[in-house]
Amino acid sequence: MKTSLFLCGALILCLSIARSSSGERKEHAQDSVIAASPLAGTGHVNRQILTREDLFGSSSLSAPVDDTAGFGIPSDAAEPTESLEGTLTLNNPQTGGTFTKISDIFHLIPASDSPWKHLAEFSFDFVQSGSYLIPRRQGLTITGSPTWNYIVGPGRVWREDGDDGYMRASLPFALIQRNQNCVHNGEMTFLFNATKSPRISNVYYQITQETCYPMKFNLWGIVSASYSPRAVAGSDTLKKNHETELSHRMPTKPFSALQTDFPKSGIDIATFTHAYKNPENVTTYGLVINGVNYVSGCPTRFGEYAFCADMRLPSYSIAKSAFAGVALMRLGQLYGRSVYSELVKSFVPQYVLGGKWDATTFGNTSDMATGNFNVDGYEADEDSATMDAFLVDEKFEAKVADAFAFKRNYAPPGTKWVYQSSATFLVTQAMNAYLHQREGGGRDLFDMVRDDVYIPLGLSQGGLTTIRTDNSPTGAPSGYYGLFFSQDDIAKIGRFLNEGNGTINGIQTLEPTRLKEALFRSAPNSAVSGVPIVNESAASALGAAVLGRKRVPDSRRYSHGFWGRYISTTEFPQYSCDFWISIMAGYGGNLVALLPNGTSFYIFSDGKEFPWQNAIQEINKLTPICK
Repeated sequence: MKTSLFLCGALILCLSIARSSSGERKEHAQDSVIAASPLAGTGHVNRQILTREDLFGSSSLSAPVDDTAGFGIPSDAAEPTESLEGTLTLNNPQTGGTFTKISDIFHLIPASDSPWKHLAEFSFDFVQSGSYLIPRRQGLTITGSPTWNYIVGPGRVWREDGDDGYMRASLPFALIQRNQNCVHNGEMTFLFNATKSPRISNVYYQITQETCYPMKFNLWGIVSASYSPRAVAGSDTLKKNHETELSHRMPTKPFSALQTDFPKSGIDIATFTHAYKNPENVTTYGLVINGVNYVSGCPTRFGEYAFCADMRLPSYSIAKSAFAGVALMRLGQLYGRSVYSELVKSFVPQYVLGGKWDATTFGNTSDMATGNFNVDGYEADEDSATMDAFLVDEKFEAKVADAFAFKRNYAPPGTKWVYQSSATFLVTQAMNAYLHQREGGGRDLFDMVRDDVYIPLGLSQGGLTTIRTDNSPTGAPSGYYGLFFSQDDIAKIGRFLNEGNGTINGIQTLEPTRLKEALFRSAPNSAVSGVPIVNESAASALGAAVLGRKRVPDSRRYSHGFWGRYISTTEFPQYSCDFWISIMAGYGGNLVALLPNGTSFYIFSDGKEFPWQNAIQEINKLTPICK
């Protein structure tokens, strides 16, 4: 079983284009600030599904409900007259629900009953601010389940006349595969009233969407619950943080607004997903231009996701750029560019387990050019049994040992590109140890990036954790995968890197020379940064031949955790100049393109497709890359 295909986050940068229909995608504007006034509805809601009788009954539903109608806040919803603060617990969710498998490529789900087919234990504290329901823990929550961890997001509370004095609550949550980056997005809803008996109805939940190439399923059910009202510690801070998060989100518009905002461009928004063979596998996408985040909707198999702005998107190998790559740039800004020349072996003593590490630097490892490899075929090490063992192991010592198992062959460091998620893991541990040496053993590399970059950028509370070793919140940060974004998070990260020159509020946060190298925007007369990507699969060459393009040598490079693609007039005559684009990419179909015209385009999908060329051509109509 090639589990590395499931877990790693590798990218094949090819430009082959497949014909397909993009299909319609619903779009909607999102709240950019917290509601300053009560909900204006009367409460006269004509509810047809998940009624009061449904939620207090015990009958299970034969199929999932429409996501928007079941979990979205209706237009005539009234301001709640009760407030929830305390602990919500689902009673034995590990035994209930209806599970229907759609795909399981690596055969992880048994035919018999299994924890894969149920929720994990669920007990979370919530506070309420107006009509907003705010969980105390919003990042990755370790449950101890053999299969699932959680991310729980902020929801809404409102009043409907048909609920007999109970308040209706709805919130987003995600099942996160233990030790992995797959995200299965769902919602849950219930009724509550602190003075009535019972205080809470049953909870209805469903999962009908994922960003997870190898495992897809629907899971839904109704489960009894308990609500324990009590004062939640730090409730005022939770409310303030949530208000701050909402008020600092980037301005958003529906993706279709590009046509009206750029009326003379001739942009065709359907073209952005036209090349996808299976557009139903696209989770969401967006374009950041002129300070606005133009966003698509978030379709599920049963309607539009009710909490699109808070849907969790897995990074996979985008973390190699947005975390590990950014971390090294941050260290470079704090302690000087000499940190890039520090030796991995000086900070990871287990190097003696295998390979030749005498001259391998932090910079070499970040470039996927450690010099140590087993097979030099295009991503052959990444798709190998050796990498499978590394990706599956949770324990820190086992993972480090696995990472040093790529030792059969050697090339001088910095000369040969061999893609290995294990390399990013090792440089992450080396940077972590370097930080300990500089600032003390209590300092953590991810916490540094969180505190110095993510929080000042205004990333969501749910985006401030990462997967760590040992399935533990105190384990070592993985580095090669493990972040969880919202649309706003990834838009802000892209804009920060692409437009902000590594500054936040006028303060230089990332070392600027290395950032320019990662964006492939070094001085015109200097050498192109990074290491050439060689031995690519035949699919890339075939795609160029089919389209009648002339391949240009050395047009793909890897620099500091970022992929680079050279767009030349020889290969792409539709452009009037030659330029590089920088790409952050993750397994399954996740991609962020950072363009030299200051725009950034992101798309999250799980069909193992990366057809980004059409998007670049359309963006070029909005603001020309060649001027």
